Amino acid sequence: MAIRTKIQPTGRESPFAEDEFIVSKTDVHGKMVYVNEVFLRVSRFQEEDVLGQPHSMIRHPQMPRGVFKLMWDTIQSGKEIFAYVVNLCSDGDHYWVFAHVTPTFDARGNIIGFHSNRRKPDPKGLAMIQKVYAEMSREESRHAHPRAAAEASVALLNKMLQERGTTYAEMMFALWEGRA
Repeated sequence: MAIRTKIQPTGRESPFAEDEFIVSKTDVHGKMVYVNEVFLRVSRFQEEDVLGQPHSMIRHPQMPRGVFKLMWDTIQSGKEIFAYVVNLCSDGDHYWVFAHVTPTFDARGNIIGFHSNRRKPDPKGLAMIQKVYAEMSREESRHAHPRAAAEASVALLNKMLQERGTTYAEMMFALWEGRA
């Protein structure tokens, strides 16, 4: 199958169980090199349609660019990150996840790819992060250039975190544990 044309979101959620993990691996450029069966079932893509394609092909249009900028900056620096993410299925449905993304290193300590494990998010945490993401998306809509939009969105997120006296990682775990 060729790379898809723009998929229109349906507003329907693609379900998966609390004990399931969605797993994918990418090369250093973000192109998928491995996806597990749960990824394929939930996203409704075929393996041959995703391998070699940019992981961003499942980016939901309502997902703030700033979160991906923060994620990419973090993992490229050799650190792990946790984030709530909404992804787009091949048919326009969506699925929310709590993602743990880590760099993969070779024997010399060079980053050779990235690994993501995703699980079903906590409903209370999801409701809270959706409000944060809506604010970030509104900020992004004020900027014509995608890079400027992402940078402005991250700046807004950092301001919110500073006002709350927390870090991004602390906020993610507070949301995950239902403490936020």
